[in-house]
Amino acid sequence: MIAHASAFGAGLLFGVGLWISGMATPRKVLDFLDIAGGWDPSLALVMAGAVTVTLTLFGRVLKRPSPFYAEQFALSLKQQVDAPLILGAALFGIGWGIGGYCPGPALTALSNLSAEAFVFVGAMIAGGLAHRVAFD
Repeated sequence: MIAHASAFGAGLLFGVGLWISGMATPRKVLDFLDIAGGWDPSLALVMAGAVTVTLTLFGRVLKRPSPFYAEQFALSLKQQVDAPLILGAALFGIGWGIGGYCPGPALTALSNLSAEAFVFVGAMIAGGLAHRVAFD
């Protein structure tokens, strides 16, 4: 039970952070990505904060024998960059650039009850299911 409450709390904190930063607003994200037009650099500060927290704490967390509420860490064993990784990253970036959402902010944006957020999340789920059918 405490593991579920912890996961919910972390997700809620993440979602609130996305709202405060403006990442749940596609126009703000698209303005950040439009470096040749009306570029809005404010999301760079959000990314800088996230990178700072990660660089400061990630190593310390992984030195623990286990997470607080799990038996072991779930880390990828993949050690090299390959074609599927590059293709997946490119598709992710293209989708982000077209829709103005990435997965976390898209889920947060569902609370706006906007059709575009529901379409994006639906397409995201369909893509995940299609990948599972094709590759599992």
